[in-house]
Order: sequence, then C-alpha cells, then structure tokens
Amino acid sequence: MKVAISVWEGKISPVFDTAATLLVLEIEGKKELSRFKTHFEEQAVIRRCARIRVLGIDVLICGAISRNFLDMLQTSGIQVIPWVCGSANQVLEAFTKEPNGICLDSSFLMPGCSSVGLHK
Repeated sequence: MKVAISVWEGKISPVFDTAATLLVLEIEGKKELSRFKTHFEEQAVIRRCARIRVLGIDVLICGAISRNFLDMLQTSGIQVIPWVCGSANQVLEAFTKEPNGICLDSSFLMPGCSSVGLHK
C-alpha cells in the first residue's frame, strides 16, 4: 500500500490544497518498505490530483482539504483521511499500528473538526 502524508516542518500540513510537500511511504502489513519526499510543482487542483494518481497513492492523510479536491481524489479511488494534525511521524506510527491500516485515533483530529474520516 502506498500512503502519502502532506508535511510541513515535520508536521501534517494544515491545508492540503496549498501543501508543497508529500511524504510517500510504501507499507506492507505494519512494515515500512520505503519512503521519499516529493514536492508539488502543480498549483491547479486537477493537476495535483493527477500527480497523486501517477504516484500510485492508495491512502492520503492530510489536514484541511477543500470539498472539490476531496471529491476529486475519492472519485479517483484514493482513500482520504482528512482533518488530521500533529507530528507526521506520530501519525504514521498510529496509522501503521491499526489492524486494517486506515484508521487514526481522534487525538489527531484538527481542533474544531468533527470525526469525519477518523475512527476510534
């Protein structure tokens, strides 16, 4: 499974639509096989979505995201876990500990957000 996390200064980037960097990880079971960072050159949402598809991302973990961008990614078959905040490494650790690899504890929820996309 390929997981992408929008990052800024070691934390989840607060707004995905304007995020500049993705941390991309390949995970098998609970083991990380590889990781690399990539930078968005694209500004338009449709081009950013296309870039994420080309990278082969299965799951995207991010902070705030516009409805349009979220819908576009989900329509492309990418599972999005939005409204996440905190240390990228702590989020990744919590993500890989989950049995099915798609849930995060609500302690990573951005302030003022409901639990959409998160499960406890």
